[in-house]
Amino acid sequence: MSSTEKVQITHIGRQIRELHGALIEIASLMNRPQRDEQMVREAGIALDRALFPLLVGIERLGPIGIVELADRAGRDYTTVSRQVAKLESLGLAERRKSAADRRVNEAVVTPKGKAMTDKIDVARERMASAVFASWNPHDVDELVRLMRKFADAMGGEPEAPG
Repeated sequence: MSSTEKVQITHIGRQIRELHGALIEIASLMNRPQRDEQMVREAGIALDRALFPLLVGIERLGPIGIVELADRAGRDYTTVSRQVAKLESLGLAERRKSAADRRVNEAVVTPKGKAMTDKIDVARERMASAVFASWNPHDVDELVRLMRKFADAMGGEPEAPG
């Protein structure tokens, strides 16, 4: 291995550590209950904080299996199943059997739930506009492009080392 390759590997290692730290900080900020409460207030909706990320997840990813939704939310299946039942009782989501696999229960957003997530989207845009107010539009475009590229790469099959 050449000295140039060693320097590059060391540099990438530092960058990965910095990226990992930033991702932990972002995830921690986004997972704070106060953040969800602020978003619900900003959207002018009445929704229990625990149901908020599930409703958004169902709207963005649905139809989605309850097991997958629980996995993505980092919660126990039985807890998420009860919370989806609560969303269903509020008329925000429906549970049904998957068309692809009748053994799988999946959740879909209802028109009432979609109207609520539309309000959340408007609130999110207002809140994000404040964060990006001093950013150059090109930097915002690059952040979005690179985050999408990173998310797509992370969601793919891991490559074997070497």
